[in-house]
Amino acid sequence: MKLTRKKARVVSKALSEWEKNGTISAEEAERLSASITVIPFDWKKLAGYAFLLAVISIVISVSAVITDKLLMDFLVRMLLAPALVKSLFFGLLASLFLFFGFRRIRNKPHKRFSNEAIVFLGVLSIAGAVGFLGVAVGKESEHFSLLFLLASVVYAGIGWTASSRQVWIFSLVSLGAWFGAETGYISGWGAYYFGMNFPMRFVAFGSMLTLAGFLMERIDQQKGNMLSAKVFLLAFPTRVMGYLYLFMALWILSIFGNYGDIHSWRQAAQMELFHWSLLFGAAALGCIFHGLKYDDSVSRGFGITFLLINFYTRFFEFFWGSLHKAVFFAVLAVSFWVIGHHAERIWNMGEKRKENM
Repeated sequence: MKLTRKKARVVSKALSEWEKNGTISAEEAERLSASITVIPFDWKKLAGYAFLLAVISIVISVSAVITDKLLMDFLVRMLLAPALVKSLFFGLLASLFLFFGFRRIRNKPHKRFSNEAIVFLGVLSIAGAVGFLGVAVGKESEHFSLLFLLASVVYAGIGWTASSRQVWIFSLVSLGAWFGAETGYISGWGAYYFGMNFPMRFVAFGSMLTLAGFLMERIDQQKGNMLSAKVFLLAFPTRVMGYLYLFMALWILSIFGNYGDIHSWRQAAQMELFHWSLLFGAAALGCIFHGLKYDDSVSRGFGITFLLINFYTRFFEFFWGSLHKAVFFAVLAVSFWVIGHHAERIWNMGEKRKENM
């Protein structure tokens, strides 16, 4: 077993504790310790950082091209070219990046970071191609949401084929942009769509995406083939993005309510928005309960984070204007101290339980 120095220390300490407690024999502890190989350097992490810096360097390199006169003339001609030509250029660039990226994924699957970097450059090129395509064919149209849908479908296909969570997230971001723009277009860019303002719509959208993530995880539990494994791989980013859409929308909804314009919101009393805060809190508590019951760190983390955000948002709403600022921040400091003290106490209890085992 190859482990980093830090992880090897943790495992060795655990083996020593188990040997002292009689959980395993001295021979088993010695045999397991001998199977541990300490990795002197984390090359995997270095590879990830190196390819990230490589992508950034490519962007800087392209920027530096502007200082070259010959290449500057070429760029000027490109900028003056019709939008359709630019779209074709970026489409060709995306095809090249994706072709080499997919070929490397097939032939060299162990080089995950470099493969991801090449595919990511293809993803950026697709964004440019779709954007210029919209300029070319939709100058007079307000129905630009179809471009977001096109980008989402393309990204989803790439993410599925390459089993790339990163590209899959781009697909879900584009899908959210399509949903918002499409409902705005259908409603004539009015405030409401089926009686829902934008935050309310994204509560529904985030809920559906979260549910889809849970269903994708259940498919993996019922089947053991390659298809279900790929579904399970993409279930995690789907559920995380669903939670993010849901809770961000609930947070905005708890502040502005289901009002369609700023004038109506300002006329509303503070207590008229309180039931949205209760809904926000109930969703966070439900998420925490699910996380504790099923040992789901994602649900638990989102629930705790946004429950605290809910509390402090209400605190700012109700007491920012009425309390002296020194008192306000003193109360805030005390509350954070209490939270930290409670968290420290829970952590110490866990440490004591480990020592007594």
